[in-house]
Amino acid sequence: MRARELAVDFPTVTPETSALEAARLLAEHQLPGLIVVDRDRRPKAVFPGSQLLGSIIPQYVQDDPALARVYDEDHADRLCAKLVGKTVADLLPKDRTPPPVVDAEATAMEIASVMAATRSPIVAVSADPRRTDAPMIGVVAVSQLLTRLLQAGDEL
Repeated sequence: MRARELAVDFPTVTPETSALEAARLLAEHQLPGLIVVDRDRRPKAVFPGSQLLGSIIPQYVQDDPALARVYDEDHADRLCAKLVGKTVADLLPKDRTPPPVVDAEATAMEIASVMAATRSPIVAVSADPRRTDAPMIGVVAVSQLLTRLLQAGDEL
């Protein structure tokens, strides 16, 4: 099974997308993260949901998670208000690594190895099998890949 066959259309954002819109996409589609693309649909970054959460949780709670217990529900319900007026670019780390990309002819093992090496639950699939900087044709999520690998294992 090649990446081209596993790739599915996947919601994407641009650096200019509002942070609230990105949060809504993550929640509505129950996604582990989003691919940040440029105008030509070339992948520029992975925006994991955990990173979005890290941007709204106070630093002192991140430093000492035991303090989360004293954070009352009324305040917790207003955490996403911190996203108002911010864009995806505002929340991306300045020293981010390139997004995980595989070419359209990558095998399931190649996709799995890229996911494992980058610790990313999603991988962009490049439209051009010779270039990973080409526009993407879709995304492979870890859940899709595992479903495919489990189906293959059931046949044994």
